[in-house]
Amino acid sequence: MAFVNVTELIITGLFQDPDVQKVCFVLFLPVYLATVLGNGLIVVTVNISKSLYSPMYFFLNYLSLVEILYSSTVVPKFITDLLNKIKTISPKGCLAQIFFFHFFGVTEILLLTVMAYDRYVAICKPLYYTTIMSRPKCHRLVAGSWVGGFFHSIIQIFITLPLPFCGPNVIDHYFCDLHPLFKLACTDTFVVGVIMFVNSGLFSV
Repeated sequence: MAFVNVTELIITGLFQDPDVQKVCFVLFLPVYLATVLGNGLIVVTVNISKSLYSPMYFFLNYLSLVEILYSSTVVPKFITDLLNKIKTISPKGCLAQIFFFHFFGVTEILLLTVMAYDRYVAICKPLYYTTIMSRPKCHRLVAGSWVGGFFHSIIQIFITLPLPFCGPNVIDHYFCDLHPLFKLACTDTFVVGVIMFVNSGLFSV
C-alpha cells in the first residue's frame, strides 16, 4: 500500500458516546476472556486426555486454537479502543489485522467443513470410519485448512498492496477490513472489489 502523507489511520468504532463505550467495555471484556479461557481449556483437555484421541476431538482441538487466534486478531484492540477518545492504527498494523483476520477466519470455516465431513463418515460409513479417517489423513485435512486460509489471505493482501492512499484516513468501521479501506483509496477499486468478493465467496461456498 502506498500511503502518501498518511502516517496513521483513524477508526470510527461502533459507538461515539463515551458512556456507551464504557458500558460496552464492561460487557465485551468478560465475553472475550471467557472465549479465550473456554477454548484454552478445550485445547488443554484434548491434549492431556488419552481418551479423547478420536478424529472428532483432534479437529475440535485445532478449531478451539484457531478460535482463540481469530478472536485475538480484532477484539483486544477493539476493547482497548473503547476507552480511547481517538482510535488509531498504523498502516502496517492495519495490513496485519486484515491478513490475520482473513487467515484465521477462513481456516476456521475450512476446519468446520472438515468436521462436518468427519461426522458424515462416522454416520454414513461407520464400518470404514477408522480406515477413512486415519490419523495421517486428519493431519492432512488440518494442514489443508491452514494452507487454504493462508492462500486466501495472501490474495486479499496482494490486491490491497498496489492501492494508493493519499487523502482521508478515517476508516468507517470498528477494525481494519478491506471494504472500508477501499473507500479511502485514491483510485477506482471496482475491479479489486470484485476480486475480493469472488475470493471470499468461493471459500464460503
